[in-house]
Amino acid sequence: MQVTMVNKYYPPHLGGIEFHLRDLSTALAARGHHVRALVANEASDTVREQVDGVEVTRLGRTFAYSSTPVALGMYGAIRSQSFGESPADLLHLHFPYPWGEVSWLAAKPGLPTVLTYHSDIVRQKTMLAAYAPLLRRVLDRVDLIIASSPDMVEHSPFLSRVAEKCRVVPFGIDVDRFDLSGEAAARAVLIRAAHVRPVVLFVGRLVYYKGVDVLVEAMASVDADLVIVGSGPLEAQLKARILALGMQERTLMMPKLSAAELAAWFNAADVFCLPSVARSEAFGLVQLEAHASGTPVVSTRLTTGVPFVNQDGVTGLTVTPGSVEELAEALSRLVAEESLRKRLGTQARERVRAEFTIERMVEQTLAVYDEAMGVA
Repeated sequence: MQVTMVNKYYPPHLGGIEFHLRDLSTALAARGHHVRALVANEASDTVREQVDGVEVTRLGRTFAYSSTPVALGMYGAIRSQSFGESPADLLHLHFPYPWGEVSWLAAKPGLPTVLTYHSDIVRQKTMLAAYAPLLRRVLDRVDLIIASSPDMVEHSPFLSRVAEKCRVVPFGIDVDRFDLSGEAAARAVLIRAAHVRPVVLFVGRLVYYKGVDVLVEAMASVDADLVIVGSGPLEAQLKARILALGMQERTLMMPKLSAAELAAWFNAADVFCLPSVARSEAFGLVQLEAHASGTPVVSTRLTTGVPFVNQDGVTGLTVTPGSVEELAEALSRLVAEESLRKRLGTQARERVRAEFTIERMVEQTLAVYDEAMGVA
């Protein structure tokens, strides 16, 4: 099968959607499918390359508006997928990428099309107001829509109206990467030995919707060390608050780590926390990385896939978004009850290996492709 993906960017550009696109594309290519990715370049020139078996075309970016790269060549690139020496059998759009979707509408390639709806547009309300009519048209015209959780289908104002064409395919990860042995396992032991108190870990960008400010406030009353891995616009503000609360002696802030070092930290931590406060957090893939490490998670009951991934009382605990008191209580309970941590961590590891692997994601995605090609 010839599949063409359309997205903003492709790794090494950082981003959850970009990493998902890479994992899915690479896994499909490994199964013998011909996979192209049409994305924007971060520069003005167009670059074509093979990346782990995937044909990646990075179209020259003219400018970017509200985090959306505008690559004027996207229209022609999409239109060309329906003819030529190796035409595509199916197009796979990854939303949100307004320029990509508008280019698809204009190009009218006449190919079966699947769209993965990664998240609602939450904060850019002005852009959403202008784009909403076009988005509804896109959702009406694609053959099938992939959502990462049933929660997204139910609560998204855009997906709920087209629920009959939505198919739930949970995102998957390379679970074996977090099953440490040898030097990697020894590194996790060394990290843990450096902490007298239990370790609460956060990994992610320091932006408003992640709720790291709520986590810092909650940790003021939790007898544990806080480790924050990531960077972003709230970094200085968080450091100032940590200092004001007198938490500097038991708080460690680090920039982005290598994959191997991050896996060691996931294994060394006693609890992982994802305190997100807005629907911009659509799934919380990082929770799966904690689960694969056998580490229970405290997350929030957003009306997205976050509590679908971290099931309350099964793989961790969930609390009301933005509640400092509930978050502190849940964290305190887990750091104090070793037997509870072990039970939830074991159940988390079992669940991620059963339901959230890349292999399972690929199988379910291929089933959606087959259905879309049958109804187009």
